[in-house]
Amino acid sequence: MTTLDLPGDAPIPLGDAASDSDRFDRAFERAAGAPLTKKNSVKLLLDARENFPAWLASIAAARHYILFESYIIADDGVGRQFIDALAERARAGVRIRVVYDWLGSTKFSKPWEPLRAAGGEIRCFNPPSLESPLAWLTRDHRKSIVVDGEIAYVSGLCVSSLWEGDRAKRLQPWRDTGVELRGQSVADIEAAFGQVWRACGGEPLAVSYTPVRDIASDIRVRVIAGVPNSASTYRTDLLVASLAREHLWLTDAYFVGTSAYTQALCAAARDGVDVRLLVPGASDVPAVSPLSRAGYRALLEAGVRVFEWNGTMLHAKTAVADGRWSRVGSTNLNLVSWMSNYELDVAIEDAAFSAAMAAQYERDLGQSTEIVLTRSNRVRRSEARSPAADPIAEGLARRAVAGSAGRAAAGAVSVGSALGAALTNRRTLGSAEAGLLTAFAVLTIGIAVLAAWFPRILAWPVAVLCGWLGVSWAWKAFTLWRKPAHSLRAPDAGERPSKAAATGEGAKPAIIDDLRP
Repeated sequence: MTTLDLPGDAPIPLGDAASDSDRFDRAFERAAGAPLTKKNSVKLLLDARENFPAWLASIAAARHYILFESYIIADDGVGRQFIDALAERARAGVRIRVVYDWLGSTKFSKPWEPLRAAGGEIRCFNPPSLESPLAWLTRDHRKSIVVDGEIAYVSGLCVSSLWEGDRAKRLQPWRDTGVELRGQSVADIEAAFGQVWRACGGEPLAVSYTPVRDIASDIRVRVIAGVPNSASTYRTDLLVASLAREHLWLTDAYFVGTSAYTQALCAAARDGVDVRLLVPGASDVPAVSPLSRAGYRALLEAGVRVFEWNGTMLHAKTAVADGRWSRVGSTNLNLVSWMSNYELDVAIEDAAFSAAMAAQYERDLGQSTEIVLTRSNRVRRSEARSPAADPIAEGLARRAVAGSAGRAAAGAVSVGSALGAALTNRRTLGSAEAGLLTAFAVLTIGIAVLAAWFPRILAWPVAVLCGWLGVSWAWKAFTLWRKPAHSLRAPDAGERPSKAAATGEGAKPAIIDDLRP
């Protein structure tokens, strides 16, 4: 056993090899807020070509209930295909419950009618509300499916034809990743669905923690159910960046790392860890490209390798570390995902699965271009591009227009970071950011001049905003005063069932009673 000797004190035991594993398990559980499940099977699914058929097959085989959750369920051929499949099962007596996000699926209304007519229950997450003006900033960004408590899917894919691509328009299928899970982790994914179901209002979803059928596989899985302000995935990502010893390979659709996370990646790279970051290709807007790449400077200087995807859209959110730990799910590496949204990821501890993830990562790099620092210390794409490998018959794939909203949100955070750095000198700014600062300088000076000459132009919007906020707070206070004291406690989003509930002692197997016909 290793000891720590302090002058005048008895040696303090630090632990031994046998206890290190338990310490790591406890560290991960505290960071993620997610207990470890040890009896699971996990299958890697790539892109729409593997995910969509697997989802539809499981839906068609459902006998008791289906829990279906997606940020986007589009009003297109793919969206209607899934709605029809769910409606068919509902007519067969299967209990169907669906959650979709209002912002992600705002144009989707009439296609729900077949499912509602068949008896499916559908809830919309967080539509706009006058009493909570800024509540719309929180979104349900999760993508999950649970069928009969036996099989579950977690991924970064939404239900949309965008993921299938359109060859006629030179749009490749979007690159994305999902997993199929069986075993103990399915109950945790059911519980995560129950969080959002309850957040949508109405009767809560009773979720069963009854024992699952024995699984021969013993893959270790944690279900990380991120909720607003919990930062569970953020703490996990920081912990992994600190613990990685050999490699940490990241894929992310909208990377805007915080200072803490960027420094964690830089520290790992300086310590000899092979840190790589794969992100989508630059924006279609030329002025945004150099600004986006300027944010990679600190990473590149520390030895982190950054790559841009050459295809239409890279939408995956994955990580693989040291050949034994992987993460797949919906969380992007930015503050919106880490702090504001409902997100869902699975952390998988298995050498074989990590090897499959690493092999796919290297294949993805074969369709990407590395970002480098030039001799003049500028951030740019390397001259050598990867082979096209028939990006739409060598005509080269178009960038995804539909990804622009997400990129814009991530870009807004980048702009805010640059403006803040200019005021605080907390980091060195590059020449690419000079144009941004000039534009905002002209804009703010113009507003100042306008306010000085025509004060009412700014006074009226401010008055309306203050009035709206005041009425909103007053209404919220009124509703709180009217509620009984015992109803004011909101259940912890991450709370686990009691031992009695988990073992079935004195508690009903709720999902059987509540969901099965």
